[in-house]
Amino acid sequence: MNKIFRYLLSGYLKTVFKVILICYCFGIILNLFEEIEFFKNLEQNIIIPLTLTAIFVPNEIIKMLPFVIFISSMWFLLNIRNNRDLLDLKVYGYSNFKIFFILACTSFIFGWIVLLAINPITSSMMKYYELTKAEYSRDIDHLVTVNRNGLWIKENLKNGHRIISADETRGNILNNITIFKLNDEYNIEKKIFAKSANTLNNNWVLKDVIIYKFKDGVIFQEKLDSYSIFSSYNYTKITSLYKNFDTMSFLDLLLSYKNLQEMGYIKTYLDQNLNSMMSIPFFLFIMTALASILTMNTLKKSNNFTFIIVGLIACVAIYYFKDLSLALGQTNRISLSLSVWVPVVAIGLFSFIGVLQINEK
Repeated sequence: MNKIFRYLLSGYLKTVFKVILICYCFGIILNLFEEIEFFKNLEQNIIIPLTLTAIFVPNEIIKMLPFVIFISSMWFLLNIRNNRDLLDLKVYGYSNFKIFFILACTSFIFGWIVLLAINPITSSMMKYYELTKAEYSRDIDHLVTVNRNGLWIKENLKNGHRIISADETRGNILNNITIFKLNDEYNIEKKIFAKSANTLNNNWVLKDVIIYKFKDGVIFQEKLDSYSIFSSYNYTKITSLYKNFDTMSFLDLLLSYKNLQEMGYIKTYLDQNLNSMMSIPFFLFIMTALASILTMNTLKKSNNFTFIIVGLIACVAIYYFKDLSLALGQTNRISLSLSVWVPVVAIGLFSFIGVLQINEK
């Protein structure tokens, strides 16, 4: 019985790694063209685009991991069914449910290993990817960054430059604003302090403003109740920055949740991303169940092409179901956190019924 268990476990994991390798190779090919297009006028050799592609693809594979597991499960189960190993397993007392349960639990544990051990590595790789692309970007007129010191924005203006810093963000309000207006030679012309700024649109309204103007070695001070500036950034554009969690690992989110809120990250988006990551192991369990339902309902040999078509249709349907659920969350029909778990629960209920049926066979 231990040998049979090791056979199932090793065979399944080998299939998973084969599918991951295939996906990685396809990802390299597809993304490499995009990186070459980006660097084609920057006089760089092929090494940089290839390196960036190699560190970008693993993060994309993690995003598509439920579908990778689904394909791997179907591939492995079809192989043991067509070579009659599935029949031999039943002779030795392994029911359909027991085989499914071993594979599904393996997928579940594999999901947690990815979150706790692999995701921190891929998030660090994505940080390097983003920083490298920013260094070579030709459209770097406007830069935004968030760190422990708050929000920082650099804008290139027609007659100089502007650097904006804010200690914290609360919705569309930035608090404790400092703005430096520089000329083309990066000499300071104006320094603005403000208690708050409303960034709902591109015309920012600053409150409790103190302006220092520097001209010919003389400093002029002006106090205003309100003051307006035009920025290429508004609330929508700024919050889009906080939605990119590719450079943040599951452990970062889990351990620094409160600190991230204090830095200005919106709680709903933090919850959505945290729940999305936590749902991965459960999704892998369910996708293994779906593959088992499709492949273990009979012991007869079959044409694998049919199952490939069925598998692709199932993947597309599940993808759009997840996308629909997230759209409902983003439009406030349901909470963002709930929108992550709705597909898991719905597909899980369907899979539970299917697993009971194949176990009867």
